[in-house]
Amino acid sequence: MRLLFALSALFATGLASGQGVTLPGPEFVALENGAVFIVHEKRDVPLVGVTAIVRGGAAVDPDDRAGLASLLASMLQKGAGERDAAAFAETVDAAGATLTSSAGLEAITISGEFLARDAGLAIELLRDMLRSPMLDRAEFTKLRDRQVDLIRASKDNDLRALLSIYGNAWLFTNHPYGTTIGGDETSLGNISHRDLGRYYEDFVGADRLTISVVGDIDAGEIIESLTAAFADWRPASEPLPEIEAAAPQPGRRVLLVDKPGATQTYFWIGNVGVARNFAQRAELDIANTLFGGRFTSLLNNEMRTKNGLTYGVVSSLVRPAQPGSVAIISYTKTDSTVVAIDLAISLLSQMLNEGFSAELVTSGKNYILGQFPPRFETSAQLAGQFASLHAAGLDESYVNDYGAAVAEASGEEILSVIRAVYPRPENLVFVIIGDAELIRDDIAKYGPVTEMSITEPRFTP
Repeated sequence: MRLLFALSALFATGLASGQGVTLPGPEFVALENGAVFIVHEKRDVPLVGVTAIVRGGAAVDPDDRAGLASLLASMLQKGAGERDAAAFAETVDAAGATLTSSAGLEAITISGEFLARDAGLAIELLRDMLRSPMLDRAEFTKLRDRQVDLIRASKDNDLRALLSIYGNAWLFTNHPYGTTIGGDETSLGNISHRDLGRYYEDFVGADRLTISVVGDIDAGEIIESLTAAFADWRPASEPLPEIEAAAPQPGRRVLLVDKPGATQTYFWIGNVGVARNFAQRAELDIANTLFGGRFTSLLNNEMRTKNGLTYGVVSSLVRPAQPGSVAIISYTKTDSTVVAIDLAISLLSQMLNEGFSAELVTSGKNYILGQFPPRFETSAQLAGQFASLHAAGLDESYVNDYGAAVAEASGEEILSVIRAVYPRPENLVFVIIGDAELIRDDIAKYGPVTEMSITEPRFTP
């Protein structure tokens, strides 16, 4: 049995009087086994976008096996059904399609785009990936070894890619949100082929599956095909664990990651922020845009344009189901380490004390309202948005009401949100990566320092 209903008859795209986006009304199907399908006809181009989300992700990785969900997600593309890895890739390429799978903190996601005539093939491949992945041992070993090599290469050549990994691991010590999605050298070495199969049985199943299909399709036919493919699929054998909210960290603490010979210092400064359902999301987005979310932000103007201390600085908001992190992320020459960090903290204080002028608030609103609609234009984008909203337990108002909320936000409300979300300068968690011999004494003023080497196989001491 299935339950079929229309979410809404309203269809509109683009800006509505400068206020934002209104989502079209897809059809929803909920199967008895818990699987949910979201289907919408969009016939402007002969394409179909597909997204499948399985709730769970890296947050349910065992403590000593971080990276397990990520490896499983990658393995879904390495052979499924009757197709081995080569045949699977050839099938996708021959159709002129794209199909990728990856793990995030709270979900495994499969996304693809196909010609409309190949919608049936898209569903077939989704079914095979989710219900009968080969999980070939040789492919698993290659993927695991490659991930270890990528981590080591990043430690040598691309420390910017690791800053948020170190930062969240240090902030969320002993919490699921401190899990490294891609794993570390130690945890990846702990993962066996048997672990892969166990995770699949325990945490992948119909009861936590959402599939969205949008494009030049017949909705009824797609619903029938999806139902035939997934109606008799089993639930996962283990429940998803409840994740408790982490408390903001009081005081200061510093993790110094020593990379001898480094000519630059990389730094992450943050604390616990808010969850995705934070009520004043629009005000927070305006604040973050103006602080460090665009090229003309306060952080970038002062640290890069005016003072030449860095080529890049951003303010980051991570908003999962429970409060994630809020952070300043940047890098600078070794001899300007303290100057750059001091300026970043000073700018944080300035924002907390003063907020932003009416002129800047208007500029930030216009920037957001200009950037928001293009995220909902293509069939693949809409499929991703529909699936993500449902998997996160959010409804269409999360999108439909956003533009108006941005337009109506006042400077006073934005300042109130800034003070509620961003950490005070006395409550900061630091990760600093650089040549410890040259910066150790100088950074001691930021708080108690814990030191580790970049060569250590984990991202926490």
